[in-house]
Amino acid sequence: MNSAAFLKKKPELSPYKKGDVLVLFGELFQRGYANGLVEEAEARGMTIVRATVGRRDAGVLRPLNTEESQNIPKPFINVPLEAGFDLEPDSQGHTPIDQLKDVKLSDWESAKLDFKSFEESRQKGITRFRQNTEKFLKELEQYIPKGANVLFAHLMAGGVPRTKIVMPLMNRTCKGSGDRYLASEQLWNSDIGKLCSLSFNEVTAETLRHLLDLSAPLRAKLEAQGGHVAYTAYGYHGTEILINDQYKWQTYTPYIQGWAKLNLEKIAIEAHKKGISVCVYNCPEILTNSSSIFQGVEVSLYPLVRAVEKECGNTPAGQKIVQDCKDLLKDGHSLADILKLTDTYFTDSEIKAHCVFEKWPQHSSKTQLETMLKCSEDLIALHKDEKKLITFELSEVVFKSCGYVMLHGSWKPQNPVAWIGHDIVARCIH
Repeated sequence: MNSAAFLKKKPELSPYKKGDVLVLFGELFQRGYANGLVEEAEARGMTIVRATVGRRDAGVLRPLNTEESQNIPKPFINVPLEAGFDLEPDSQGHTPIDQLKDVKLSDWESAKLDFKSFEESRQKGITRFRQNTEKFLKELEQYIPKGANVLFAHLMAGGVPRTKIVMPLMNRTCKGSGDRYLASEQLWNSDIGKLCSLSFNEVTAETLRHLLDLSAPLRAKLEAQGGHVAYTAYGYHGTEILINDQYKWQTYTPYIQGWAKLNLEKIAIEAHKKGISVCVYNCPEILTNSSSIFQGVEVSLYPLVRAVEKECGNTPAGQKIVQDCKDLLKDGHSLADILKLTDTYFTDSEIKAHCVFEKWPQHSSKTQLETMLKCSEDLIALHKDEKKLITFELSEVVFKSCGYVMLHGSWKPQNPVAWIGHDIVARCIH
């Protein structure tokens, strides 16, 4: 563990200013980490160039139509940057998901898939993505003034094969208990799991490699004009949170995209060695529109309220956050009740055994997953309204603080991989 990569100090304001450009490499969705980065860039007067992953009609990838794009702020580059290969036909016209369409839940584990076909589809997907990335970068040039500084924000993540057999299996892996429990290692070692692994890696990790590679000519041109070019990406590799009043690293399990996130880190490390300003920021767990399948990921978010009290509890902003969280709890319950549950959870021997930094990412165990799901349900039960959780409030805090850290810290990152813990999140509240 590189302790220097665990950020502790609020970054100084970077030189980014009006006329500089934040390029969103990927589509911006509501309630996601990147919204905090966009807000911080807008506060500095930067131009935000938006992108899209495109949409599909009858399997064919296309740009957004007029109706779909009318509310997207300009400048907007309408080149479909969808990554991955699950819908890419091989030389026989068969896509990876064609192989999965007839697989039943009763025989998913014995399904034997054609990985030679997958490789053909993967290569075609890479070619398409790189061609579209080149088009995107060519259009981008018109929005960058001479001498401007540019920050590329890599927003690509995911890669779940879009076929009906996968989601029920992932639901059982991430939310299954009793007879519905499915060990993540069992899924991962199957042919379907191996396809998921390939797909996650192409979308989550390799897209950063393509961006760094294909933007090299533009980077050289901008730097020759006196501009500064940097890259930032969103990682996940566990988070330091306050457990019994000590900041300790913990993680969500089973995070089956973890291997792809490790590859994302490796790509950044390789680029950093070549002198490129790039950093993968491992951000704290939050609740997003896409995280609902991962029930329990939010358990580690609750202790952020304790970090807020510790780091900025004497400020109006800190006090408001704490009060807003208190107001969401049922009468007769307090934040102390919340934190008692989370402390008990994170000091549980089975949970600690799945929070070993050197072993990350680990697969699930039945006891660990059931313990996590019960803790999640117990915490939700303390709220007045299960649709208005403390974790929604705290997710907004994480968005904003991560946006500040990533914008200003990415100007000249000390490390190609960095961790944003609850301590620095609280220190960056403003």
